[in-house]
Amino acid sequence: MRRFISTLIVILFYATSYGQFVAKLEVDEPIEGLCNAQEVYALFPSMQGQVEAVCPISKADLLERLNTEVTFLKDNPKYKDKGMIGLLINCNNEIVKCKMDLKTKSATLDAQIEAVFNTLGQWTSAKLNGNIVDSSRLFSFKIKNGKFTF
Repeated sequence: MRRFISTLIVILFYATSYGQFVAKLEVDEPIEGLCNAQEVYALFPSMQGQVEAVCPISKADLLERLNTEVTFLKDNPKYKDKGMIGLLINCNNEIVKCKMDLKTKSATLDAQIEAVFNTLGQWTSAKLNGNIVDSSRLFSFKIKNGKFTF
């Protein structure tokens, strides 16, 4: 019996070690623009076969836009905070949802951050095992002395 259990554990470990970790999101509200609401993924670019959605501008350019277009920080140069914004990018390279996941202390600031992300342009959709899929991207940020950093 011990030998059977040991063999079973080894087989299960071997089978799962070659599996691919894929995080599928549960979409519990209708979101217009998704290609398939049952197949929305949070991908990890370090995992084989997973390519996350790509922003149309570099992180440096995104920081520059946030630091120049978010007027709340110009009025509050000593402001300090942190937050996270979540995006859903569909298979047609479009942002279909942009919402603060970890809100800042100011609703005005949150709205201005969302406005910047909504105007970034056309993304490159995510791929899972070579297939274009709907996906989620998260951007965490900090604000110190009125300036954004990732």
